[in-house]
Amino acid sequence: MGSRFALRSFLVIAGCSALIGLAGSSAESADTIRISGSSTVFPITKAAIQGYRTTGQGKSVDFDIKETGSTAGFREFCNGNIPLANASRPISGKELKRCAENGINFIELPIAFDAITVVVNPGNDWARSMTVNELSRLWNKSAQGTINRWNQVNLDYPDQPIKLCGPGNDSGTYDVFNKTVNGAKTNSRTDYLASEDDNDLVKCVADNRQALAYFGYAYYKNNTDKLKAVKIVNPKDNAVMPSVKSVQNEKYRPLSRPLFLYINDQSLRNNKPFRQFISYYLRNISSLVTTSNYIPLPDATYRLVDSKKYRHILGTSFGGNLPVGLTIGQAIDRSFDQHKTEYHR
Repeated sequence: MGSRFALRSFLVIAGCSALIGLAGSSAESADTIRISGSSTVFPITKAAIQGYRTTGQGKSVDFDIKETGSTAGFREFCNGNIPLANASRPISGKELKRCAENGINFIELPIAFDAITVVVNPGNDWARSMTVNELSRLWNKSAQGTINRWNQVNLDYPDQPIKLCGPGNDSGTYDVFNKTVNGAKTNSRTDYLASEDDNDLVKCVADNRQALAYFGYAYYKNNTDKLKAVKIVNPKDNAVMPSVKSVQNEKYRPLSRPLFLYINDQSLRNNKPFRQFISYYLRNISSLVTTSNYIPLPDATYRLVDSKKYRHILGTSFGGNLPVGLTIGQAIDRSFDQHKTEYHR
């Protein structure tokens, strides 16, 4: 799969010089790199920072990194306050408009794949698998105040109360989950423990036998002694566990998604320490993603990602929309195919 998409994408990128241009200003100082955004992508970028600090170039650079959620990260990024945003979803139309108004040109780099993982307490011996319809019955806006017990989700579940934990509405995981499960990113109940810090959600489920949560795959993988993943019934009616293999073979659907870095183009051109850090990040991306317990893209695709950065291919390949249920192949195709056009945002 990787080589087929890689070959076509290479030919696409090779012909793209019209998109190269200067970007808007960024507020970071030369010796401090400020990063904000997705808590899902946070472990990958944190690992990149830790690795870079061990190099000669990285010893003199300070970093300020925060887990604020993709939406909050894009807010800072499009206001020119940070040069790098972690994102677990593509940039939205509203955010594109804000970046354009502030003269912020950017490079969108897909760096990994994720399996949004539904988890329960290890003491839960009934919710072994769930359908998208069952998740929607539990999480959509009309469930608020009414769907509060397990047997209301599935009659085979016990008549016991549910404790829900999930991302807040600044989270890209929140957006993708609700668009996928409930049909719209704002169609979510709000009567649950919400946090932009996924470690809070891990604790919520680990401490309560009746709890259920959803978040990025790495937070489950790093806490398998405290959590149990729920199999998700895919469009082919197969109940599938989240795993590197089930995402790569395109069986874990529809709760799989690409993860991104958004890079301020002027910072990349004019800030040498920032440019050197991004170069280190991309040179080591496959190992950073793997050690962070996410799903790496094919090696050939990572060469395309680096080429996209090197050639300063600007804008988004997703048109401000929030696609859901993309396989790795579809996401790779989307991430590079639209660069066939002479110009896009």
